Amino acid sequence: MYKKLFIWAAISLLLMTNIAIANSGKKALQYQDLFELEYVSSPIFANNGKTVIFERRSFDVMTDAPRINLWQVDIDGSNERPLVSGAYNAYMPKLSPQGDRLAYISTQEGAPQLYVRFLDTAQTVRVTNLQKSPSAISWSNDGKHIAFIMFTPEKPAVLFTDMPQKPKGAEWAGNATFIDATNYRSDGAGFLPAGFNQIYVVPANGGSAKQITAQQGSISGPLTWSAKNDSLYFGGNLNEDYEYQPLEADIYKVNVTSLDIAKITNNKGPDFAATISPNGKLMARLSFVDTKMSHQNAYIVVSDLNGKNEKVLAKQLDRGINKIVWNSNSKGLYFSHDDHGQKTVSYVSLSNKISPTNITLGGQSLGRPYTSGDFAVSRQNAIAYTLGTSAKPADLAVLTSGKQRTLTDFNSDLLADKYVAKVEKVVAKSSVDKREIEAWVAYPDVKKGEKVPLILEIHGGPHTAYGPNFSSEVQMMVAKGYAVVWANPRGSTSYGAEFANLIHHNYPSQDYDDLMDIVDQVVAKGNIDTDNLFVTGGSGGGVLTAWIVGKTDRFKAAVVAKPVINWLSFTLTADGYTYFSQYWMPGKPWEHVEHLWKHSPLSLVGNVKTPTMLLTGEVDYRTPMSETEQYYQALKLNRVDTAMVRIPKASHGIAAKPSNLIQKIGYIVAWFDKYKN
Repeated sequence: MYKKLFIWAAISLLLMTNIAIANSGKKALQYQDLFELEYVSSPIFANNGKTVIFERRSFDVMTDAPRINLWQVDIDGSNERPLVSGAYNAYMPKLSPQGDRLAYISTQEGAPQLYVRFLDTAQTVRVTNLQKSPSAISWSNDGKHIAFIMFTPEKPAVLFTDMPQKPKGAEWAGNATFIDATNYRSDGAGFLPAGFNQIYVVPANGGSAKQITAQQGSISGPLTWSAKNDSLYFGGNLNEDYEYQPLEADIYKVNVTSLDIAKITNNKGPDFAATISPNGKLMARLSFVDTKMSHQNAYIVVSDLNGKNEKVLAKQLDRGINKIVWNSNSKGLYFSHDDHGQKTVSYVSLSNKISPTNITLGGQSLGRPYTSGDFAVSRQNAIAYTLGTSAKPADLAVLTSGKQRTLTDFNSDLLADKYVAKVEKVVAKSSVDKREIEAWVAYPDVKKGEKVPLILEIHGGPHTAYGPNFSSEVQMMVAKGYAVVWANPRGSTSYGAEFANLIHHNYPSQDYDDLMDIVDQVVAKGNIDTDNLFVTGGSGGGVLTAWIVGKTDRFKAAVVAKPVINWLSFTLTADGYTYFSQYWMPGKPWEHVEHLWKHSPLSLVGNVKTPTMLLTGEVDYRTPMSETEQYYQALKLNRVDTAMVRIPKASHGIAAKPSNLIQKIGYIVAWFDKYKN
């Protein structure tokens, strides 16, 4: 069967290549091209705001892994050149407060280590000799020390100690693993070793790293130094019951000399991402009061450094706020948030007046068209940001004096002679309650009037958002001759908390109707071959795809990627079970069997007639392979045409390895080609 699938894919590729050449003169995008895509990340300002340093991210075809180097460019677009570049990764750039040195993490000599580069001479010192990878690096205000977070192992728990000694030359099965931790497994990391994240401080010119926390609990960045460089602010949960409080977090302060820790906030919910104002007088953080809803918007809280005299900012926006950056005059903050399928940057003053910047971020989610993006603010209040479009991944842009300028162009060499589909917006009125449902559609390069097959591609989350963003999956499906539509049904973010929580403890439900309404709207345009409708989606989109084929036979074939099929089994096998059982469900699964079964796609499997492929990463611990296997075996028992694809070395984020992303797209297209008229 699989040999046939590859043959179908090859035939489809050949046909689409010929069509593209015949109609526009441009070549169809090829799978190999996905290795060549590049994008910008993590911009920071240097040279007194005249230069931007950033990560240039690409892929290494030989290692099937990301390649990250540091580059720089002046804000007028000149002097674009490598700063730290080679056959290794260099990332997480942080400029010293004095502007003379750059700290970063690099794998230049093997394991990730902290380096400092003198910008005037290019001399570089390796600062650390660590056994684990550092993160959340932060300069002290006087430039003398650098703080970072690092996982610190502890001795694993041991219960049985009377194992007899193995005879010389004997080959035994090995030692058993004893697990008693609540959080023992994590998607992308596998089974977790014993230990915790701790904070360290090291001299900026190199030396011994001093461990300044020794806590059981969660510790997270960013790390922020006090004005006198005697303390560090950090986020985390150091409560005794931390393992059962998946969203609880506070801001803490640790003295780097005495090692005393003080709790600064005490909100019922998460307080995180603390940052001190440039004048050293105020602390801003992200926060919300935990109501146990499945989606909750974070807003900004500004307070004194001790957490007193709180002022809430931007809550009225009704959008989840991501990153916050102080204005250089300490009178307000820039922040990013999603709105109608796009990530944007706005400004809020301390008097709570919100002003847009007209900046659209994006281009960092190469697989599917999710919202994404990053930005930085200079002391002169210029903004550097990752510019996203529907036509290509993120380049670097800058906003100065109200004018926007694009500084890089990393993908035109690859895409200039390729057909990249234009993205059109579609809006449908929901048949459920007349709400507007937004979607976007891309069409292949075919003759005018020619009808084309359509793929409905459904986002995961479910509390996330798609938008008119570049997507290699969409563009490759278009290159194979399919129109693709993607939507933000109820439950999606970027439209307010009420819209997102329409599916609270009610998922899947009327989001199904929203998606069918979008398909109807696209079909009504008249250029879709209604005999060739297909559906796919991953994670939450996999849930909805399985739900759809249990509700309707209108699609010729479906691919259910990394799904939840049975909420009862999922809750007790997924890595985030303490979260899912508290926020996505009314309670523990055995207490709500009827409710959870009612919303499980497996409950509808008896209705399925649509040929349905299952596709999941072999080390996916977010939506475990056991969910895929349940549905596969159920479909087999019902004699439904099905197949199961197990992506090697892939966790929930299949697109982390380009070869796995290619296989994911290739199998989806091949399955649809098999059933296309």
